[in-house]
Amino acid sequence: MNGTARFYQKQPDGRIACTLCPNACLIAEGKHGLCRVRFNRDTRIDIPFYGRISALAVDPIEKKPLYHYYPGASILSAGFVGCSLRCGFCQNWHISQSTNAETRFVSPADMVLIARREGSFGIAYTYSEPLIHVEYLLETAALAREAGLKNVLVSNGYINREPAEEVLGLVDAANIDLKAFDPVFYREETGGDLEEVKRFIEQAAGKVHLEVTTLIIPTKNDSPAQIEGIARFLASIDPRIPLHLSRYSPQHRYIIPPTPGETVKRLAEVARRHLPYVYMGNVGMEETNTACPDCGNLLVRRRGYSTAIVGMKSSACARCGQASPIVTAP
Repeated sequence: MNGTARFYQKQPDGRIACTLCPNACLIAEGKHGLCRVRFNRDTRIDIPFYGRISALAVDPIEKKPLYHYYPGASILSAGFVGCSLRCGFCQNWHISQSTNAETRFVSPADMVLIARREGSFGIAYTYSEPLIHVEYLLETAALAREAGLKNVLVSNGYINREPAEEVLGLVDAANIDLKAFDPVFYREETGGDLEEVKRFIEQAAGKVHLEVTTLIIPTKNDSPAQIEGIARFLASIDPRIPLHLSRYSPQHRYIIPPTPGETVKRLAEVARRHLPYVYMGNVGMEETNTACPDCGNLLVRRRGYSTAIVGMKSSACARCGQASPIVTAP
């Protein structure tokens, strides 16, 4: 079953100009774009992977990772196939860098029914890149909102301004990968454009609850200057944006040894010069707590995916009364 494709322009020579993401693919008849899921069939975009789900599970919201949005809750999480980028270090490469993974069709209406049956507060579009499946995302998100569910986007943020505006109009929270703060790294290691991702983050800020993740890779993006650049950029938008610094392990085409935990800790301290909410991921069972930046009171305790709200009252610090950016379940 296919949905109706959008965001493309027919060209006089029979090619299709895809206008969904900054890759700006010109797709010849019978071929696909860089994402591998948008095809030129008879001078129109065909989306044969519409509704084809590669993974479906109920996850802790902290796994997305979102630490300031419904802490302790679980959310139905749907994965797809394909991606608009070509990261050699991709942690989910078996579904993002191929369309050969086993999938099953789940209609937008059925996705909402599954979320309600599982007692989930919403639907997370995640695992591989959901934005290249924008038609399915928009249709499902609209039905989810009508049903009183929340929509969570976990994405590389590689989408043009016009479709992004539609997506952000239906999304409630997002975690965006900001893979480095070096345009050369983006171009050579991911095939993307750093400025476009920064633009999307700026576009999303203030419209949705926003968090950002950077995977720390030795010799690639682990310099203090890189992380300080990311932290300064986010602070210039809103210093309350949480930044997750995640520990890399070898995957896909990368054989660089895993990032030392001490490197992540050191870079987290660099980021904390500019951002009060910086979290470390994949560094073992250390607690990744949230404290009030004004008085130091413990607000949320986390160990692994075990989460407890311990120091908040009515969306504020229970000790000093300072308003907290953490969005709790009603």
